Amino acid sequence: MKKIAIVKLSALGDIVHAMVALQFIKARFPKLQIDWIVEERFAEVLRNNPDVANVLTVNLKAAKTNKRAIFQEHKSLKTYAKQDYDLIIDAQGLLKSAVVARLLGKNIAGFDSLSIREPIASYLYSHKIACAYDENTIDRNAAVLAQPLGFSISREEILAKQPFLFFSPPTIDLNAFLRRDLKNIVFVIGSTWASRNYPAAKFVEVANALQQNCLVIWGNESERLTAENMATQSSFIHVLPALDLNALKALLSQVDLVIGNDTGPTHFAWGLNTPSITLFGCTPVSRVYQTNINKVLKSSSVVNPRKLNKLDDSIKQIKPEQIIQLTSTLLHL
Repeated sequence: MKKIAIVKLSALGDIVHAMVALQFIKARFPKLQIDWIVEERFAEVLRNNPDVANVLTVNLKAAKTNKRAIFQEHKSLKTYAKQDYDLIIDAQGLLKSAVVARLLGKNIAGFDSLSIREPIASYLYSHKIACAYDENTIDRNAAVLAQPLGFSISREEILAKQPFLFFSPPTIDLNAFLRRDLKNIVFVIGSTWASRNYPAAKFVEVANALQQNCLVIWGNESERLTAENMATQSSFIHVLPALDLNALKALLSQVDLVIGNDTGPTHFAWGLNTPSITLFGCTPVSRVYQTNINKVLKSSSVVNPRKLNKLDDSIKQIKPEQIIQLTSTLLHL
């Protein structure tokens, strides 16, 4: 086998959880060409990774609203297919990702119908991998990416992983925001659902108690306004300017701790071997690996991984004191 393509289109955290497998695939098959098909807006997560030969982009989101764009995406995928891949692995498990994989070639691997979010997708696969849907997300990604290649990746190997998010020198001077006399802590305050967000007022309590350099990142105008309001309530909170994904990777590689919601930037910390505390309410903790430096705090709500309750705002139950205590332990404050 000389060439494979991985289809993992989105989102940030999901891509990171799949990327961990790359270093183990290349360790066993150092001459294997690995290309990755990804939504254009997330491509920067993969860039500069030495284990990925080509980051190939699609823009399926645009095709939802612009029917003409469908033809352009089809044309791009047929161009990618000229690589004549020996194997295509759909690590996403959706009908749209399975169709993308099918346009790249016929030899396709993915989850079986009992292990997948959209069972119909599995009918397009030549090789089907069984791994329960409620298993740890990182273990699932490792299974679907390694088993079609004839090997497995152990939990012990993943726990001993090398950092796998890479970046080029950012255009912004990050040193202007980092302190040497204090611990640098990043707050990730946003996510795709409001119910996944830890209350801003409680982040402020954490900052005032820790009295360290707390940097808030944001991804849209609403989050920026929230961050600026937080900064008015604490002299320890500072709002960062807009960061692209390359600069975000660079920043999170240099800080002492990341505290945030169950969302992409928080998961970057795990991929960079940066200490982190991920806050969970309506989503399952099985999405992450806990390590000596990567910890989670979960509300008391019971989560069904196949049917998430977007109205579950139990993340509010997590007390600032819990975060403060865990931070003090991780950073030896």
